[in-house]
Amino acid sequence: MRSIVPSAAVLRQKYATVSALRAQGFAIGSCEDGKPGARDLFLIAEGEVPPAPARTLILGEGARTAIPFRDGNPARLSFDGEDAAIGTGFASAMARGPWEPVAADPESLALLALAERVAASDITVLINGPTGTGKEVLAKAIHMGSSRRDGPFVAINCAAPPETMLEAMLFGHHKGSFTGASSGGQGFFRAANGGTLLLDEIAEMPLGLQAKLLRALQEREVVPIGGTVPEKIDVRVIACANRDLQGEVIAGRFRADLYYRLAVFPLATKALAERPGDIAALAAAMVLRHAGTRSALPWITPEALEVLVDHDWPGNVRELENVIQRALLLAPGDAIEPDHLIFDRRPETRQERPETLSNIVQMHEFQAIRETLAECNGSRIETAKRLGISERTLRYRLAKAREQGEDIAQAASA
Repeated sequence: MRSIVPSAAVLRQKYATVSALRAQGFAIGSCEDGKPGARDLFLIAEGEVPPAPARTLILGEGARTAIPFRDGNPARLSFDGEDAAIGTGFASAMARGPWEPVAADPESLALLALAERVAASDITVLINGPTGTGKEVLAKAIHMGSSRRDGPFVAINCAAPPETMLEAMLFGHHKGSFTGASSGGQGFFRAANGGTLLLDEIAEMPLGLQAKLLRALQEREVVPIGGTVPEKIDVRVIACANRDLQGEVIAGRFRADLYYRLAVFPLATKALAERPGDIAALAAAMVLRHAGTRSALPWITPEALEVLVDHDWPGNVRELENVIQRALLLAPGDAIEPDHLIFDRRPETRQERPETLSNIVQMHEFQAIRETLAECNGSRIETAKRLGISERTLRYRLAKAREQGEDIAQAASA
């Protein structure tokens, strides 16, 4: 488990951030024997001396700043309360690494904690969930958290090749065993020996090949095409599916015995629209992942974050990553604004908005702005101060109200 070691000054100034990181699965405390490990991260405040040679993140107040680790130098983050979600997301991504799973939603955090426990065993895992929800990222995290982390991680998409080719890719083949087999091939099972094999889109595997896969899992051995002698394998198998495999079993498209062999420990990922609490953490991690060699990371403004949270994400996490990559190309300065966010498609405008929780909250928000504007004689500056938000955030809320036909925007003045 990764540990973060906050200084006393950080605990006073950024206690909320430290608490959020603890909720995201980081252990809080001191490193063993006073010596930092590779997975430890020290959190210090501006002006404190970094405990070389440990990895150190300097946390400060004030102007938005996000400087990642470069050339062995400490990372730096500065933000105030309005930017806490993105700031904590950057801190989490810097501590974990840009390609590792991040989360902030309670259910997602519970899933990551469960995956960490599963990783410690050698149990077969089935990960079910919609396309683009991070199943392969979760599978890699399980591999890296296991005793097999130094072994290979091999992934194959079971939906891509035809049946004969898929069989050869999985189990290997001898030269001349079929037309076009001009040389032999070891197959992915043997290539993953000592490590982990990810069988992605397992629901698409043809029934005839499912029987051969079942035997390989039961006997822990494979017989290459054209061969007669089984070869022992030492492989952990993780399978992923974007369809309900139990439903596929009932429909006769998937073998029940193979399902139970794969689903020794089932995990499930949810659509991004069902876990909006993850969006800030994921977006921050993707900025870190794709910002390239920029010395400072562009900050996702509260207005841009609100647009991201309001989107319905039909493409799930994969779509969010596309949106962030586009924004990084379009953002000319040090901030990602709503205008930099280009979606694959915009949600359709609805004449009647459903009474969802977000819409109820939004209506109450509009009412609060309307009343405060009236009390401040239409002054945006005074209204923003009373509501505890920036004037830029207020302008964005007013524009949004205008788009949705609310009348509060008409009463505002500079």
